[in-house]
Amino acid sequence: MSRTVVVMPALNAEGSLSFVIKSLRKALPHAHLIGINDGSSDGTPALLRSLCDDAIDFPENMGKGAALRAGFAAAVQLDCREVLTIDSDGQHDPSFAPSILEALGICHVAVGMRDLAGDQMPRHRRVANFLSTTATRLVSGGGVADSQSGFRGIRREVLDEIHAVGNRYEFETDFIIRAALAGFCITNVPISTIYGPPSYFREVRDAALVVGVLWSHRAGAFAKPVRRTVTLLEDAN
Repeated sequence: MSRTVVVMPALNAEGSLSFVIKSLRKALPHAHLIGINDGSSDGTPALLRSLCDDAIDFPENMGKGAALRAGFAAAVQLDCREVLTIDSDGQHDPSFAPSILEALGICHVAVGMRDLAGDQMPRHRRVANFLSTTATRLVSGGGVADSQSGFRGIRREVLDEIHAVGNRYEFETDFIIRAALAGFCITNVPISTIYGPPSYFREVRDAALVVGVLWSHRAGAFAKPVRRTVTLLEDAN
């Protein structure tokens, strides 16, 4: 059993799944891939069952946070050493996966950092991400350069201790803030991003949920958590 587990939520991703999974297999040939169908209405469930090592099926849409939570639980049951999360829409280049996991040798969490200043990201998403990331840095004591990136590497000890709340996109924000406030080391790994199909992020509903998470952690504004020691990871297999 590989000690590296990939957790991939998927919602109506039939058009991109084959490319993402085949690219992941090439980048991380020994990883164990868990796909989570979040209530898709297309061929996503069948593809996940045929291409992933394990597939979790939600009969109705529960949200990205719920999918990640289920994937994390399954990864822990597999006695993972580390988890890589990646979106299924093809926005993240799987070839950067080894770089993100390599960064876990020096930090507890590695976040794929997109070019937020470039023209590739749609302007409205760039502005929203800048505001969210700035607020996240304030309430978590810094260290996060792209709070909305779903391309992340997470060590096992973080999964064992951090239990984020929320069922949708706010889950990822809550997770990274809780990890930072707990003293876990967070680093950023530059990645390239391809913006294709529209995001399932709902500008009003999901933005409001993220704001709610940030407000709930307001007491940590400008916090300077005591950083934990980063121990060497054991051999992968």
